[in-house]
Amino acid sequence: MRRAPGVRRGGRGRVTVAVLTALLTAAGCATGSGGTADSSGKDAPPKTSAGSLTWEFEHIADFSGKITDVAALAEGDVWAVATENNGESHARLLHYDGTQWKREPLPEALGTSLYPPALEEVGEKTLWLRPQTADDASAVNRWAQWDGTRWSPLPNPPPGSAGDFEATGPDDIWTLDAAKQTAQHWNGARWTTTRLPYGTSDLAIVGPDDVWAVGSRSTGPGTEPVTGEGYSQPASTHWDGTSWKPVDTPQAHFKDPVPPEPSAVLSQVFALESGEIRAYGINTFNHGEVDNEPADQFLRLRWDGSKWVEQEPAPGGCALRTPVAQDDKGLFLDGNWYLTDDGTCVKIERHRLPRSTGARKGSNQSLWLEEIHRVPGTGEWLGAGHVQVNQSGDPFGAPVVVRLKRGG
Repeated sequence: MRRAPGVRRGGRGRVTVAVLTALLTAAGCATGSGGTADSSGKDAPPKTSAGSLTWEFEHIADFSGKITDVAALAEGDVWAVATENNGESHARLLHYDGTQWKREPLPEALGTSLYPPALEEVGEKTLWLRPQTADDASAVNRWAQWDGTRWSPLPNPPPGSAGDFEATGPDDIWTLDAAKQTAQHWNGARWTTTRLPYGTSDLAIVGPDDVWAVGSRSTGPGTEPVTGEGYSQPASTHWDGTSWKPVDTPQAHFKDPVPPEPSAVLSQVFALESGEIRAYGINTFNHGEVDNEPADQFLRLRWDGSKWVEQEPAPGGCALRTPVAQDDKGLFLDGNWYLTDDGTCVKIERHRLPRSTGARKGSNQSLWLEEIHRVPGTGEWLGAGHVQVNQSGDPFGAPVVVRLKRGG
């Protein structure tokens, strides 16, 4: 489930990451805007108080780079994809076997790719590893699967170049092919390709006959040229079990004088556990060409059962954040924020790296998460990404797996 850019969503139609039992340190082997924590130079750990949230290190790699994805089939079968900054951003697999992390080669069944592959949990016993094929046609249709024992070629990968990937189980999987404006669905036996009415970039599954996709359209009402330029508009479409049907979506416009090259798009759709659908996007333009530029307009919509309406604004630092996961107490938002069900906005704190990693006392450190997951059977959560360390003469990124600690 790739997000561009942003923290990837967790706990939604995916087998979630199992708890890692041992707190590993830098001596071991090792997001969406990505999620950043504070970047202060202080070495003291954050204080824990009732209601506070903190990301604590579960694993710190011994190389400079980042973890781009993490997934698990069991407590002793956890996989991560990492890239090492060795001049070529070399991708590698990391495997936790219940005792330690080990480096593993990418499976031959995957072929070669210019980009790190993505992990997709499609069932309790099956993990898929797929290429990100934005510019790498040679990797299309070469996927690998892990059955708990070995990696092997996936016999029936989706046709075309899979973009967003959403699964509720091994017999209900959706992917998008933005280049062909199509969606692919796997029912456990075969892939079915359907045409989308608009260009879309994100999916959300509510049920077998209830799937949403969002993006933009370049034709129809509101797209008429402004000062000689077209004006793309937000678009949404719904799968009812038979076909994709366009859904009337609010337009977005700047007041006159309209800035150059305006465009409005929905880039994310999110299904709450209640079934409520929320969509997020932006109305923007080509900045830097005129004086007195207007501010970008952030689009935040909610489906009320019959039409899209504006969402109620969230407080404080949560105001412009988008959801990446949900638990029984609230929503995880990008940028390491959390919005409780009662409307309280909480910044998720984090610890600083130990000095043994090479991070100096006065360094600025920020946590960027690419993926978060619920720990199965518990209320705990794990995240994966990197800590960016900015310091004179020796900046680096430390790949990390973190675990959420709740205060009080």
